[in-house]
Amino acid sequence: MENMPSGVARVVVSGVGAITSQGGTAEEFWEGVRTGRVAIRPVRGLPMDGYQTGIGGEVTETRRPAYEYTSDDEVREPSVDFALVAAEEALGASGLTPGVEIPAERWGVAYGTCNGGWRSAEHALRARAADQEPDWQRYALVPPQAGAEALGAAFGIKGPVLSVNTACASGAHAMAHALEVIRAGRADAMLVGGADAFTETAFAGFSGLESLSGKPAAPYSRDRSGLSLGEGSGMFVLLSADAAARLGAPVLAEVLGYGLSADGYHPTAPHPEGEGAARAIRAALASAGLAPEDVRYVNGHGTGTPKNDSAESGAVRLALGEAAEKTALSSTKSMVGHLLGAAGAVEGIATVLALRDQIAPPTAGFTETDPQCGLDPIPGTGRPMDLDVALSNNFAFGGANATVAYARPGGIFEAADEDHDEVVVTGFSALTAAGDGAEALWQAFEAGTRPGEDEDGLRVARAVFDPEAAGTRKDRRRMDRISQLAIAACRAALEHAGVTGDVERAATGVVLGTGIGPVESNERFFLPLLTDGPAAGNPGVFPNTVYNAAAGQVAMALGVKGPTSTLTSGHAAGAAAIGVAYDLLRSGRADRILVPAVDAFSPGALDGYRTIPLFGSRSAADYTLTEGGIALVLERAGAARERGATVHAVVRAHATASDAAGVGRWDPTGDGLERAMRAALADAGVAPGELAEVWANAAGLTPVDQPEAAAIDRLLDGAEVPVRTPKRSLGEPVGAGAQLAAVLAIGSWQHGLSQGDALINSSSLGGTHTSIVLSPAPTSRTESAR
Repeated sequence: MENMPSGVARVVVSGVGAITSQGGTAEEFWEGVRTGRVAIRPVRGLPMDGYQTGIGGEVTETRRPAYEYTSDDEVREPSVDFALVAAEEALGASGLTPGVEIPAERWGVAYGTCNGGWRSAEHALRARAADQEPDWQRYALVPPQAGAEALGAAFGIKGPVLSVNTACASGAHAMAHALEVIRAGRADAMLVGGADAFTETAFAGFSGLESLSGKPAAPYSRDRSGLSLGEGSGMFVLLSADAAARLGAPVLAEVLGYGLSADGYHPTAPHPEGEGAARAIRAALASAGLAPEDVRYVNGHGTGTPKNDSAESGAVRLALGEAAEKTALSSTKSMVGHLLGAAGAVEGIATVLALRDQIAPPTAGFTETDPQCGLDPIPGTGRPMDLDVALSNNFAFGGANATVAYARPGGIFEAADEDHDEVVVTGFSALTAAGDGAEALWQAFEAGTRPGEDEDGLRVARAVFDPEAAGTRKDRRRMDRISQLAIAACRAALEHAGVTGDVERAATGVVLGTGIGPVESNERFFLPLLTDGPAAGNPGVFPNTVYNAAAGQVAMALGVKGPTSTLTSGHAAGAAAIGVAYDLLRSGRADRILVPAVDAFSPGALDGYRTIPLFGSRSAADYTLTEGGIALVLERAGAARERGATVHAVVRAHATASDAAGVGRWDPTGDGLERAMRAALADAGVAPGELAEVWANAAGLTPVDQPEAAAIDRLLDGAEVPVRTPKRSLGEPVGAGAQLAAVLAIGSWQHGLSQGDALINSSSLGGTHTSIVLSPAPTSRTESAR
């Protein structure tokens, strides 16, 4: 890659680790899939009565991770165990220790998962149904961010920590976002991958959709009858090529680029011609500087379901054209099952090792060609091939598509150069307990209004909005409350931005943040199973149990088909979504991106908050939990100018830092947040004393608010900068805090309260902190601010 433009940093894979049904290491996984060994067998770890099948790619390796993330050995989350075991191997293979060769602050985590800690939630809900008190740690392990923060704490990683939830494409999305973090210079190394464990919900849900095969899945075969579920984890150590060369670290492959897209078609089924997936493949080729004829092997999504396999084959043909007929397309799911959120990571490892050993893995169990698929599936066993590059496809519920391009080390392929345009805010909306609209939110903030009322010891406020803004009554029947909030907020934000044409909407992406996700749908689906068994699972509810369902519903309802992702960084999820959208825009992946942050409550979610000691303590007496759907339209400045859009703000910079303290823990000194604030300001070229205001994360939890206050004091060092604390009155909108502050900061400029750069803080309850620098529109900036 000697000819790569100097503006695009090279990123390499230095180590991999995996735990799957093939065994407890990446090499055991690779030996199994390379030789065509099927490790899909009767499941022993779950009661399997009543499901469509009794088989799956079950992990039988019993090795425990070295890091203890819970104080009770009986309260463990298998997906977190899998991730830690795979990460130990990946780091060992790289020969690197975070904080030794590379400072801990220059390491990050990008973790993809479909179900997060839902197995822990199933245990808690089952205990409640039996009138037992669940251990509070069960609830702390449910959010996907718990897995990401366990990884960070286990290895002392203090840079950006992200959890990504795009269902079956989560691992691939984690790779894409990690690539952007390194290329932007925010980290030199990233621990990247995904994990998922078997859940009763997944088996019952796919059974209800009649998607499971009674025998090991046979992707791309004429007689294929469905998918096989799998579990496990795959993890990568990514390094900047400069760091790898400086340290003499091993290099297995290079990550050339990626493509993301939204189908905007159906909650579970892909576009039948593969149109959305083809756009992801084309985008990956473009970003990697590849021509279709450069690709001889694609590690396919290949689930084994009739619609998915034919749609993917069509997508490869659409994207590669005539070259597709000379391209092999195989599925490792035929040997380990579908690992859901871990699939993109584990299959990425198969792709990297295929390049290393020059052997393309096969599709096991293939019987007869289906003319609707028809591409070469490499039946039987692996095939020696001359491979310089390879693609890995992953497509998901909600129409979230991802393709990652990998290459052998030292290749000559050039990644596309990037035009780092400024990112601006051209539209916004707010659906909160204060009412419908940004002005209602501003008035409530100015008046110090405290919404909500006591609900069994927890103060709770509900969002106010017109559900018809989410669609007709018929449309809304397939949506839960979080999806309705997301659509209503995004529709209002697009209208405010003046994005009304079909062409503009098709070129728009959606990156959503949610702290607690689709808990309402998960409970609606799972609770009937406790009394009536798997047959009681409602197949109409199951598609909404994935965290990216709301983003998928937005894409379908509003016709947005650009890059899509869903970030689940706990109470900092909305800030993480802003950061990911900013990076996508800066690297030219889209002209504009909708960035909603949405959370809605269910009985089980509120029960979880009540059970965790922090929220029942006297220090939480002034704390209010509130629903919210708040959306921003972020846009490349050039695209905004071209269509004559009004610019309300400029996103100058963002930075994320971790305390590496563990699940549900944070640094009482505020060190992590201080590092995030200083990094964001340095990237924006703004001195702390030049700020017009700081919008704090503080929400009324004393043990969390005090470290932030101390960090802000150190940052400002006596400078007289107003510190706003809107969540202390308006409440904590879970993952929407950064969007809340952004809308209020714009309101502050519009109402003359302040003028100049604003710093926005957002923190998870596990010590992940994101700071964002927001500036007034260019026409209203003061000279001192610029």
